Amino acid sequence: MAPVYALNLFDLAPNDDYREYSKRSRAAVEAHGGRVVALGMLSHALVSDGAAPRQAMVLVEWTSAEAFRGFQEDPAHADLHPLRENGTRNYLWWAYDKLEDLRPLLAGLRTEA
Repeated sequence: MAPVYALNLFDLAPNDDYREYSKRSRAAVEAHGGRVVALGMLSHALVSDGAAPRQAMVLVEWTSAEAFRGFQEDPAHADLHPLRENGTRNYLWWAYDKLEDLRPLLAGLRTEA
């Protein structure tokens, strides 16, 4: 089982739902083998493809894709996920497989002469 990193980028909605989510989410994440690696607040955008930057960032390391899926599907947290969904706007949630180096990614690239 290889680690997976979930990158969350979002803006806060004008309500208290994300505040309520944050009170319970760390324990729920840890119960499923996750660990919050980093929290961030946007200071400035360095490079953009035209997409608006998001206000907040959360990076979570999961022991495996199965652990991440367990967090998402756990019926004990059925009331937790709507707090995240309603407490944010412009939410992006991407999962990345851990790489030791870039060779597997670069192997798919073709160079033209």
